[in-house]
Amino acid sequence: MKLILGKKIEMTQNFDKEGNVVPATLIAAGSCYVTQIKTKEKDGYQAIQIGLENLKKTEGKSSVSNGARKKIKKSQEKKPFRYLREFRYQETPKEAKELKAGDKIDVSVFQEGDRVKISGVSKGKGFAGAVKRWGFHGRPASHGTKHEERKMGSTGSRFPQRTVKGRRMAGRMGSERVTIENLEIIKIDKENNLLAVRGAVPGKRGTLLEIRSE
Repeated sequence: MKLILGKKIEMTQNFDKEGNVVPATLIAAGSCYVTQIKTKEKDGYQAIQIGLENLKKTEGKSSVSNGARKKIKKSQEKKPFRYLREFRYQETPKEAKELKAGDKIDVSVFQEGDRVKISGVSKGKGFAGAVKRWGFHGRPASHGTKHEERKMGSTGSRFPQRTVKGRRMAGRMGSERVTIENLEIIKIDKENNLLAVRGAVPGKRGTLLEIRSE
């Protein structure tokens, strides 16, 4: 199981050998460090915990007071990385046996052509009506329909005489964890720790992404 953390940069396009345009997403992946290897015997489940963006200690003169600097130092000792994520697995993969706490993980673990699945938090779109959120058709735009073209209509039924839990209605849209599978890595820049993945991935620019092999 190959795994890494990264941040979405932007969408772009690439060209294949035949000259066709290929939509792609650029991801700044790594460098990550293994912070813990969890086992069934000790933790009750198997997982690899990795961290991204090592927090730098406050050095030199600054406007931060001594008390605040001590608090920052204590927080960095408890959580030395800005982001910590766990990747669980049932059977111990070969890569997990070779990893140990402190090991570095970068984009070199992947190869062009590898298939990965990527998880992240989707864009938040605020409060949305049923037409936008669920794709409802709305009311007919004919005579007799006044100011109701985008209303969703009745939400109840004869029995039970209430709105059933789970009914698709207006509400907050987006800001949910989304996983997209079977994405292909089309380019790898090892010097700059960049991955180019065919297609789109969840989130806006700067969204934290969990990348793992299929």
